Amino acid sequence: MSDTNQVDPALQTRAVNAIRALVVDAVEASGDGHPGMPLGTAAMGYTLFTQAMRYNPRNAKWPNRDRYVQSAGHGSMLQYALLHLTGFDLSMDELRAYRQWGSKTPGHPEYGHTDGVETTTGPLGQGISTAVGMALAEAHLAARYNRPGFDIVDHHTYVIASDGDLMEGVASEASSLAGHLGLGKLIVLYDDNEISIDGSTDITFTEDVVQRYQAYGWHTQRVEDGNDVAALAAAIDAAKAETGRPSLIAVRTVIGYGAPNLAGTSKVHGSPLGAKEAELTKEHLGIDWPAFTVPDDVLAHYRQAVPRGERAEAAWRELFERYRAEHPELAAEFERTTARELPAGFDAELPTFPVGESLATRKASQHAMNALAKRLPELVGGSADLAGSNYTDIEGETAMQRWDYSGRIVHFGVREHAMAAIANGLTLHGGTRAFVATFLVFSDYLKPALRLSALMGQGVIYVFTHDSIGLGGDGPTHQPIGHLMALRATPNLHVIRPADANETAQAWALAVEHESTPTALALTRQNVPNLAVPKGAVRRGGYVLAEAGAAGGLAQGGAGAWTEAPAAPAKPDLILIGTGSEVQHCLAARDVLEAEGVRTRVVSMPSFELFEAQPREYREAVLPRGVRARVAVEAAATLGWERYVGDAGEIVGIDHFGASAPGDVAMREFGFTAENVVATARRVLERLAEAERARLA
Repeated sequence: MSDTNQVDPALQTRAVNAIRALVVDAVEASGDGHPGMPLGTAAMGYTLFTQAMRYNPRNAKWPNRDRYVQSAGHGSMLQYALLHLTGFDLSMDELRAYRQWGSKTPGHPEYGHTDGVETTTGPLGQGISTAVGMALAEAHLAARYNRPGFDIVDHHTYVIASDGDLMEGVASEASSLAGHLGLGKLIVLYDDNEISIDGSTDITFTEDVVQRYQAYGWHTQRVEDGNDVAALAAAIDAAKAETGRPSLIAVRTVIGYGAPNLAGTSKVHGSPLGAKEAELTKEHLGIDWPAFTVPDDVLAHYRQAVPRGERAEAAWRELFERYRAEHPELAAEFERTTARELPAGFDAELPTFPVGESLATRKASQHAMNALAKRLPELVGGSADLAGSNYTDIEGETAMQRWDYSGRIVHFGVREHAMAAIANGLTLHGGTRAFVATFLVFSDYLKPALRLSALMGQGVIYVFTHDSIGLGGDGPTHQPIGHLMALRATPNLHVIRPADANETAQAWALAVEHESTPTALALTRQNVPNLAVPKGAVRRGGYVLAEAGAAGGLAQGGAGAWTEAPAAPAKPDLILIGTGSEVQHCLAARDVLEAEGVRTRVVSMPSFELFEAQPREYREAVLPRGVRARVAVEAAATLGWERYVGDAGEIVGIDHFGASAPGDVAMREFGFTAENVVATARRVLERLAEAERARLA
C-alpha cells in the first residue's frame, strides 16, 4: 500500500470530492439515481483505487488483477466515477449519459457492458456472495498453478457492501462458507451508514454485524470515520496481512455526505439532490470547478493508476514467461482456461449407453460429467449437500478446504442460493467453469443468482435432479410442478430435460460448449430406458425420434444417421411430443396407435430454447403446421406447451401439486402412462374428424 502521507492532504481531499462532484452531476443530469451511497463512500473508493488495489486500467482483463465488486450496485456512480478517473475506457460523455439509453453507465453495474465492471450487481447480497466465488477461484487456481518462485495467481478480491447486502440471506450463506473455507484474500468494506430506504436501520437491523462476522470466522475491524483515508488504508493493510480469514471492515459513514439538508437521512438514498441542494453540497465540499470536469492536478493524481498498472502487469508477464519456460504444460493450460477455450477432443470420452437398458438420467449425468472432467481441469463445483443424490462428485478429486484448495469439488452445504452466486464468481473470475447441483424443486432457492448467470452470459451448469412427481415418496414438498416453465421463461438460459442417458451425455457436452449461456439440466431420479438417439440430436432441441410408419418403437427409437433435416415420409396423422421420462410413454403409445393404422411421429423435445434457435425450415420439418393432431406429454405444468400443440392438440401434464407415493404409482395415478397418451390422442383425432365432418356437411 502506498504511503498516504506522500499525498498532499489538500489534493487528497479534492480527489475524494471529485468523486462526489461527478456523482452529483450525473444523478442531477439523469434526474434519477442513488447519490447517497456514493457520497458517503467516496473516501473508501478513493483508498481502494489509488492505494490498495493492483489493476491495469488499460487491460481490464489482466488475469492477476485485483477484483473489485460494488455489491451495493445502486451506488453505481461511485464505480463509474472511479473507472473514469483512473483511466478505464469510460469517457466523461458516458457519465453525462448516466442511466440513459445506449450508455455504458446503466443504473446498476452490468458485467460485459462497462469496462472494469467485474460482475453485475444491484440485487442486494449478490455482489458479496459472487465475490466469495471469485476469492475461491483465486485460491483454487493458486493451488493448482503456482510453483516455488512463481506465484502467477496472487491477488485480492475487494467488496464495498451495504446494510442491505448484509441483511439478505444469500450474503449470510456465502459469508458463512467463506469463513469456513478461510478465504484470506477476500476483503469486504461494509458501508455502515445506519440508513435504509424506510429509515434508520434500527427499525429492522439491530444485530451486531461485526460480532456476527466474527462468529462466521472472519477477521473484523472498525473504522469510525469513513472519510479518514489513513485509517481506511491502515485497516486494509491489516486485512491483507490476515491470510487465514476473510476480512470485514465496518466503516461508519454518513449517507449523502456533504448535502447540508439531506445527509444522514433516507431521503438521499434514491433520489437526486435537486438543483438547490446540489449547489449547496458543492459549496459545502469546496467543489469550485464546473460540472462534469475534473481539475488537472486531481485527474493527474488518479491517472497515475495507468503507468502503475502497466508496470505491475509487465512484471507479472515477465514472471509468467519464466514460468512458461519452467512449466510449459501448466502455462499452456492456464492460458487456455483463462481464455475460456475448450481443448480439441474435449468430448472424446463421452459415453454412449446401450439401447434397451435402463438408467436414471442423474446417473448418466455422473458418467458424462466425469468423462468431460478428465479433459477439462477447469470444471469445478459440487452440490448443496446432495452429492449422493445428485451424483456430482468428480472421481479421484478431493474437496476444497481451508489451507488446501487444490481439489475440484466444493461442498456448499445446504446453501442453494449462495451456491449459485458463488458459482457465478468462480466462472466470472476466469480459469474455472462451475457446475452446481440440487433438486429441481429447490431451484426456487437459487433463482436470483441463476438469473444473473443468464444476464451476465456466464455458462454455469445447473444439475437439477429429481425432476418430477416421479421422484416418489418425498411427496409434493419435493415434487416440482411449475419449475421447468419458470426456468424456460428466463432469457438466455438453456433448459434441457433429456429423455434418456444418451440425450443426457449430449446435453452435458452442449452445456460445456455454451460458454456464454448457462444450462439447466433436469434429470430423473428413476430409471428410464436408453434410446437410440441420433448423434447431434439434442443440439437441435427437438427432433424426430420415431417416424410415422417406420419400423421402431420403444427399443429402436430413432436409429439411423442424423441429417440436417429429418426424412420426409408421408405426412403423419399424429405427432406425440415428449420430454424426459415421458418420452418412453410416447414411444409405447406410438406402437399402439400405429397398430391401429394411425401414422404416429414421436418428437423428443429436450430443449425449447435450442429448438426455437433452429432455422424455420427445420422446425417446420419436425412439426409440420399441416399436422394439427398433436399431444404433448410432460410431468410438469402445462403452461407454455400451447405453442407446440396449437388450438387442436392436448397436453398431458399436471397443474396441481403431487402426492406422496412410490414414483411409478404417482406417475400412473396422475396419468403419465402410454394408455392415457393413447386415449388422449384418440380424443384429439376424433375431435378433428368431427370438425372435418361438420365442415363438409
